[in-house]
Amino acid sequence: MSKIIPFKAVRPTPDKIGLVTCRNYDDYSSAELAAWLSFNPYSFLHVIHPAYVHSQKITLDKRFKGVAHKYQDFKEDGVFMEEEKPVFFLYEIKTKTQSFTGIVAGTSIEDYKNNVIKKHEDTLQYRVEYFKDYLHQTGFNTEPVLITYPDNETLNSWIAEKKKSHPIYNYSTTNKEKHQLWKIETDEEINWLIKQFESIPELYIADGHHRSASAEMLYDEDKHLGNENLNYFMSFLIAESQVKIYEFNRIIRDLNGYSKDDFLEKLSEHFIIKDKEQELWKPQSKFEFGMYLDGHFYALFYKQESTALSSQAQSRENILDNLDAQILYAKVLQPLLAIEDLRNDERIEYIPGKQSIATIKELVDEGEFEVGFMLYPSDISEIKALADNDLIMPPKSTYIEPKFRSGLIVYEL
Repeated sequence: MSKIIPFKAVRPTPDKIGLVTCRNYDDYSSAELAAWLSFNPYSFLHVIHPAYVHSQKITLDKRFKGVAHKYQDFKEDGVFMEEEKPVFFLYEIKTKTQSFTGIVAGTSIEDYKNNVIKKHEDTLQYRVEYFKDYLHQTGFNTEPVLITYPDNETLNSWIAEKKKSHPIYNYSTTNKEKHQLWKIETDEEINWLIKQFESIPELYIADGHHRSASAEMLYDEDKHLGNENLNYFMSFLIAESQVKIYEFNRIIRDLNGYSKDDFLEKLSEHFIIKDKEQELWKPQSKFEFGMYLDGHFYALFYKQESTALSSQAQSRENILDNLDAQILYAKVLQPLLAIEDLRNDERIEYIPGKQSIATIKELVDEGEFEVGFMLYPSDISEIKALADNDLIMPPKSTYIEPKFRSGLIVYEL
């Protein structure tokens, strides 16, 4: 049984919505950031900017208090408004090629602790503590955890009907996305939605493992204060079929002392190799890998595919062993290229699958990197199987959309 609650959200006034919301801070180049901060006084980037500047000069405590003060300034200046009562929201993001619709709600820390809300990624303790301190000092969160639920025809029909009503926000952004937000505020709608989720036995985190772990840590430290808002964290709940999963491709700075021919010979122990020459080739299915080396693209077909597929149903361990990102690590990156730590080794970097593989070609051709590997994206069934078996994906296995706009909805603690 999954528990969701409405909450008294803070959000931009309708006349300023298109000016306030922003992408994740790290998504902006230095030039873009400078432009938004200089020419848009309403951008939520002004609120979160103090957390990032002067990082070596002032303490975290002062940086986070700067965020809190700027947020209060925005509220006092009438940029934000607060709901009169707890509500849910229905939120739609439309890109040129895709559409995502989900429900914004509070989800239960107890469900997270009891594995009703399931995880598939490991977290870094320092990042969890960092964000926990951020939440504690600022007193708000505007980045919901992306959570999936099984496709449900009843919910799908209700969402389709709700979207026929007039949204409270309907605006476009400079990255050519269209955003619409509907408020779910009647007692009848709220109670019905709560009951729908009570019938769902399990939810799965798609994106936001550090955010949810930080909310749990803050709850554990401050629950004695009796603050009901700490019992929940804001989530964007979306049907499994709505989630778009991309791969993270890998680029490596050197071949660990191997010549090209020796490296190809070593690879042939586990892969059938086909030289695609100048064709911009990328994997077409699971157990296929692309490689760019010395001006040529190669298709790598994992030799153990038939064994792996039959083994998958036999053992818990094989669920992880048959993950493409794990195969690449276990057969290539670790034994041949001596990359042990996928998070911290400076010889490896990651390119989201949304970017063209021509980007990998350019980076290798420029000489800073020697080889690039392209993967086939995981699907939701793999993520769920890992979560169901308490297994963890290798770092940077998935890049998942949709991405929520910062400053759109604020959950105050």
